[in-house]
Amino acid sequence: MKRRQQIQRSTIRSILIAIIILQDFIPFLGNIPLGPLSITTMHVTVIIAAIVVSPVDGAIIGGVWGVLTWVRAFVAPSSPLAPLVMVNPLVSVFPRVMIGLAAGYLYRWMDRLTRRPQLAMVVAGVAGSLTNTGLVLGAIALFYRTPAVAHAYSVDVNHLLPALEAILATNGLAELIFAAVMVPLIAYPVLEVRRRLGG
Repeated sequence: MKRRQQIQRSTIRSILIAIIILQDFIPFLGNIPLGPLSITTMHVTVIIAAIVVSPVDGAIIGGVWGVLTWVRAFVAPSSPLAPLVMVNPLVSVFPRVMIGLAAGYLYRWMDRLTRRPQLAMVVAGVAGSLTNTGLVLGAIALFYRTPAVAHAYSVDVNHLLPALEAILATNGLAELIFAAVMVPLIAYPVLEVRRRLGG
């Protein structure tokens, strides 16, 4: 039985890694443009992995996303900002790893506390999204208060912090709502199937 569970877990992890890679490479799959905003969807995959498989597996899948972001910053930047900040693993990799850990462990705690898995999934979705946005923007504010980065945001260096706060209030809020809605819609049925199969 344990061997079967290990195979099942490894299979799900591999599928989710493949989904992350596809989301990273296929336009509109990993990022949805909505007017002036670009909503990242990849954090949802990481949060689902953390809930359905384990927080450590969520961290691994988040790490894959982070490494892809880091490599892309060198070879095929997705924006003028990427080669300035995403070459730093503290900006590109660390926040993605932390999504899985924060969302996964918070889900487990909330599920035990409330016995309401869907509510726990909503909370985990919100926490995972905030972890990603907060750590990325926080690292940029901490390490990259430079004229070059400010110019990439089309502001001067004195207005960089307000620009980051505006991103948090627009993109960050949209991604948070997206995660809060999509995580339970996808993770709950998958988790139920796993439980029925004895996973």
